[in-house]
Amino acid sequence: MNLPGLAHPSASGADPRPAALRALLALAVVFILLATTGWTAVHRPEGGTPLRTAALDAWSKARLAGRPVPPADAPVRTVARFFASLDGAQRARLADGYPLVVGNLEGAPVATRYRANRRGLEQARLVEEARSHDVALTPADRAEATRRAHRFASLAEPGRQILTFDPTGGGRVAEVFGDLVGAERVSVIVPGVDTDLITFERTQRRLTSPVGMAEALYEAERAAAPKGRTAVIAWAGYTAPTGVGMDAATGRMAFDGAVRLKALTVALPGDASVALFCHSYGSVVCGVAARELPKRVTDVVVAGSPGMRAQNVAGLRTSARVWATRDEGDWIADVPHLEVGGVGHGADPVSPEFGARLLSSARARSHTGYFAPGTDSVANFARIGTGAFASVVCATGDDACRRGISGTEQY
Repeated sequence: MNLPGLAHPSASGADPRPAALRALLALAVVFILLATTGWTAVHRPEGGTPLRTAALDAWSKARLAGRPVPPADAPVRTVARFFASLDGAQRARLADGYPLVVGNLEGAPVATRYRANRRGLEQARLVEEARSHDVALTPADRAEATRRAHRFASLAEPGRQILTFDPTGGGRVAEVFGDLVGAERVSVIVPGVDTDLITFERTQRRLTSPVGMAEALYEAERAAAPKGRTAVIAWAGYTAPTGVGMDAATGRMAFDGAVRLKALTVALPGDASVALFCHSYGSVVCGVAARELPKRVTDVVVAGSPGMRAQNVAGLRTSARVWATRDEGDWIADVPHLEVGGVGHGADPVSPEFGARLLSSARARSHTGYFAPGTDSVANFARIGTGAFASVVCATGDDACRRGISGTEQY
């Protein structure tokens, strides 16, 4: 791959520079390009409350009717079998007694997790409200506690379906739109940088938040397939980088996120097919997870991607269809699509050489506009999410992105 500012050997002779020097020069170019495209080193502080740590300790000693409960990190099938053996009252007792564990147990019944997370949110809100008045804390910490208390109160409002809630550090959370248990198709939003409990939903710039993206996609899917049984998950179930800094330029957080994303897709109820919609750094998470995803994940869609940590679709080693889109005005195009010494995320998913199915994103308006109503991108996402592949609009203006797809169905 040619790097700006570096001389390259002629066809008639080998490059005389040592390999180590060439690597250092390439790495220097990467850092310069990161700096000049606005990437700054920002790290997320580990604040918040130790509620889940205490909950995990209590869970490890818990017993129900003389039986030990499964470990918090037990396989999905083990957890599912355990809860299947309980009656409704027993499930409720565990949800109410250990909400910050049960609410995050992949394999536990969805309704039990919703109940647990409502209780967990209330516990966490009370803790944050107390911290907001603690004069031993700094004014900044008290203000942060106030913001978290308000967010937890919002998430606990009646009718919301919170599938995951962990207040540790920046926090992890996921919300379901639609009937997850009865769905035939499930769409999962995998967001990028600056995603945490506070930014999970926004009043201003709503469509830049996971909740806003999921709501927009769910509305578009319902419009595209009124009789379709679909659900959408806003998934902020991993610790995302803060800002476009070194954490965002490496794959460290993506590898942890990939483990959690795989666990989510394996544990979803029923046999619904799953489509992942991966935005920005979220596409790095999806790329790392790709080879480990279950067969039920039929489609991986990336928008505004800095790379998927693979040189091409074949390198992802997935049976899922891989789709990619990028708006013409998206600044992510200026980020170097390469990987040197662990920095960068590899080839550009919208390049012809990568081999993804290229989607139109007309009217998306830069990096954060892919889920805006009226855009080709969100309309295409809805068509993929509902299985209406024959209606997908390709970036090339022809049918290239739709070729080879069998079993096309429209509701």
